[in-house]
Parts: sequence; structure tokens; C-alpha cells
Amino acid sequence: MKKTNAEQNSKKREQKAGNENMTINNCFSSGNFIQDIIAEDLKNGKNDGRVHTRFPPEPNGYLHIGHAKSICLNFGLAAANGGLCNLRFDDTNPSKEDVEYVESIKRDVRWLGFDWEERLYYASDYFEQLYEYAVKLVKEGKAYVCDLSPEEIREYRGTLTEPGKESPYRNRSVEENLRLLEQMRAGEFEEGSCVLRAKIDMASPNLNMRDPVLYRILRVPHHRTGDKWCIYPMYDFAHPLSDAIEGITHSICTLEFADHRPLYDWLIDAVNPDCRPQQIEFARLNLSYTVLSKRKLRQLVEEGCVSGWDDPRMPTISGLRRRGYTPEAIRNFCDRIGVAKRNSIVAIELLEHCVREDLNRRAPRVMAVLRPLKIIIDNYPEDEVEWLSIDNNPEDPNMGSRRIPFSRELYIEQEDFMENPPKKFFRLAPGREVRLKGAYIIKCEQVIKDEESGEIIELHCTYDPNSRSGGPTSGRKVKGTLHWVSASHALKAEVRLYDHLFIKENPEDEEEGSDFKKYLNPKSLEKLTGCMVEPGMEGALPEERYQFLRQGYFCVDKDSTETKLVFNRIVSLRDTWAKIQKKARDS
Repeated sequence: MKKTNAEQNSKKREQKAGNENMTINNCFSSGNFIQDIIAEDLKNGKNDGRVHTRFPPEPNGYLHIGHAKSICLNFGLAAANGGLCNLRFDDTNPSKEDVEYVESIKRDVRWLGFDWEERLYYASDYFEQLYEYAVKLVKEGKAYVCDLSPEEIREYRGTLTEPGKESPYRNRSVEENLRLLEQMRAGEFEEGSCVLRAKIDMASPNLNMRDPVLYRILRVPHHRTGDKWCIYPMYDFAHPLSDAIEGITHSICTLEFADHRPLYDWLIDAVNPDCRPQQIEFARLNLSYTVLSKRKLRQLVEEGCVSGWDDPRMPTISGLRRRGYTPEAIRNFCDRIGVAKRNSIVAIELLEHCVREDLNRRAPRVMAVLRPLKIIIDNYPEDEVEWLSIDNNPEDPNMGSRRIPFSRELYIEQEDFMENPPKKFFRLAPGREVRLKGAYIIKCEQVIKDEESGEIIELHCTYDPNSRSGGPTSGRKVKGTLHWVSASHALKAEVRLYDHLFIKENPEDEEEGSDFKKYLNPKSLEKLTGCMVEPGMEGALPEERYQFLRQGYFCVDKDSTETKLVFNRIVSLRDTWAKIQKKARDS
């Protein structure tokens, strides 16, 4: 058993708390019921004054935004109370687990800003110890080997209104059960032929206490133990006892495990380990226009509905990272939604607001034209190029400025020109003037169209040479200001515009058997391949983030190469969170 006594932990608390608080913005350090429980335990000297939590993912998929909340909560509470937090993989089902998932989980936890130091554990570390606990239960008459089939076990279990029936194998002798358990471990039985069950109460109102299965036969190699084992502990058996082995004081989990807490406590009482962890449940995160079921996310990947676990439309941490979300924004979001005792749906607009708020401070501004329309300034010298100075971020003067080229031929957005504009259209139109950001005022003089299609090919304009932004005679005002790029200097880029993956606010709120995929948003991704960006974007690296003026926040995608820039839209500039809050107040 691993030593986790107060003396060992106290050596690390002060340094650990300081280091983690630097990276996690004090996530969940106050103002929630779990912190109140911990504070009361510390006041009463419970657990020798220790606080030791754990984040225990199953390595059967990639982590999602709901896991981010649990990560922030477990590591944050430990740091705020001078404690420790482990990363433990509950790897008890090798048929669904993979090293790929293990590595992705470690990568995601680190990216979010958390450090488990040397405390990386696996339930498979304890397989021998867990088996010894199973033997102990059998010797004390608290567990037995059952030969009922899985279907029969479900049938004998009963319902919420009817008690279960005892298995005909429930009263086997201790000696017979020990012999059968040893044979199970030795691989002498076929998969599904028998299981080890706890002997509790088949009439319990809690179905989880009706002789739950503790071990089953699985002839599947394990990603860490290989073929050493052919029987594996069930999650409900391995989880509480792994907590006890590691010296966990507060085992924090989501509400769906509340009905499992009596079994958690029964196993701790039955095995009677040195450490007695306390399970505490909180409401899981549910996000609008999203599914957070790992099974459904895997289904989206395996059926090709998305490009992979890190598709920027996915709510996985790797997907959010590729989309361009920052760890700071995700931690801030998790802190804002808080810790509740009842499930609810959080508006995805709050998550988007958090990333806008973060990127507004840190993202450099650049100009990018997504749907180019060429303009030619007829009275501008053909071979002249001016280098204009533009602020990198008006929110942060310390970010300085950059120089961009201005020339006779430019690109503006197609939507910034209208041949027959309505009254309040303050952009370019025939005979109308606008200012080009950081440059000159121009006036549209002529519209050139394709003779066959009637499509606009280019605009011919004139400019006022005395209207340069920041110049001594630039005081003339016009209502519209447009972004632009120099046609001969601009870099071609592909831009991917992302929207919500589902069109229904709660796609998981359906009758059993309904296909949640019918609510997939057919317009969740739009690829624009003819975009033009400032020449200073050359060499931009994956995960670098920018604000494209008037367009939104964008991130360089991993598909980007030296010859082809690829950007993902993180979020648009329009922030709807304030409107949602007002609507909620008014209702």
C-alpha cells in the first residue's frame, strides 16, 4: 500500500499550493459547498488535516469540456487548501481502452495548466491488491462466485418497484467460492460464464446494492498488464478502493454516482483500509448545442460525422484547443459556472464570451479579407508602395505596432460593397466615400462587371491623398471604415468558419432510441479557400491566435504549411451573452 500519511504530504503542501495557484487562477477556491465541507473537515482535524483529491478518468476516449470542470475542481480545491491532487487512470475495462487515450488525457491536463507531479497512477497498479481485497470479502462471506448469465443477473435484479431474487449460487461455501475465484483468475472459465458478486441485499431499494458484480472475465489484453489478467474489477469495486490505497480524503464525482455512494461506503467498510475517503457529488456540466456523452462523441468520430476527436467543432479539450480556445478562457469558464447540486444546462454563449474576453486582451489585430473583391485606385501611382503603421492591439499599447503595405490594387470584402444600398448602409457604394483602416478615404467611381454573368469583377476608385490616417490633414470624416489588404502583397489562405455542431439546444434530451445525430448542424463548417491576409502572417505557427478586424478571432490550424495558411474561426466578434443574461432577468 502506498504511504500517504500526513507527514509525507505536509512537506509538499506549501510549495504545491503556491505553484498551482500561479497557474489556475484559484479555480473553485471559495464559494461552493464542497469547499465548505473541506473547510469544516480541516477545522475538525479530520484526515489529520490533509486534503488529497484525484482526477480519475477512464482512458476510453478523449476528455471534453465537462472533464475540464472536474479537473479544475479537483486540482483547484487541493491547491486552495494546501493539499495534493493525483491523476489516476481507472483502467479496468481493456476492451474500450487505449494508450492513445492515456496520452491525450495527460496532454490535455497539462495544457489546462495543472501538474500532478510524480502522482500519476493507474487502477491497474493495484490489480494484485484489489484481488486480495476480493479474496478478503470471500473469506468473510461478503462475496460469492455466481454462474448466472448476464441476462439472468439482470432478470434476478428486480426493478425499482419489485425486490430482486437471490441467486441460486449465493450460499456457496467460502471454500468453494475461493476455489472458483482462483479458477477464474487462472483462466479456467469462459468469458461470461461466471462473475464475482458482493453479497449485500437483494431487497434493497437501491439497485446498486443488490449483489453487484465485482469481477468479470474478460479475455482482452490490457494496455499495461498485457495478458497477465483475464479477470478485471468492475469500476464500482476498483474506484473506492483505489481512492483508499492512494490516501484520497475527498472523492469528488458527478451526481450520477450519488446512487453508487452506498456501495462506495459499503466496500470501504467491508475492506476497512487505513484511509477512509469521503465521496461528494456535484452537478456535471451540460452545455447547450452540444453532447457530452463520451459514447456519443465516439459515435460521431467512428461514423465520420466529424474529422476526429480534435475536430474544432467537438467539445473535447483537444478540439477546443485546435479551434483556438485558451486554457485561461476554459478555466475562467469553469470557475464562473461554479459548483452546484442540481443539473442544469449552461449556455454555450458563456463559454464563447470567456474566450472573447481573454483574446480581446491578448490577440494581435490583423486584416484579412475572406471573400475578396478587387478595387483599383486609379489616381494612385502604379508602382508606389506605402508602408503604413497600424496598432497591433488598441487594448494593449505595449504590443506596439506593425507596418503593412498600401498599393494601387487592394482587396476588400464583397459584403462591404453594394450597388444599390439601403439608407443605413455605411460602406462602399457607387459615388460614396469610405475610409480604409489606417490609410486613406476612397470613393467608388466605376463598377466593372462580367459581360455574360453580370458578376462584379472589380471596382475603380479614387483616393484623397490628404486623408491619410494620422496625417496632418486627415481630419475629414466619413461614416464607414473598411479593412483591406494590398493585392500584390497579400497571402492566400484557407479559412474555416465553425458554428455549433447541433441545431437543437439540448440534442441529448430525446426519448430512448432517438437518433441524436438528426440534429447535427449541416452548416457547422464552411471552408473559404480564396481568402487574403496581411503579408506579415507569413510563417504563422499552429495555435497562434489573432483578431481579424471586423471578422472575429482566428487560430492557425495544424493543417497549415509554409505554402498554405489555414485558419479556424474561434468565435465571431458578436457577443450574445449579455443579451441572454438580460432575457433571463426579464423572464
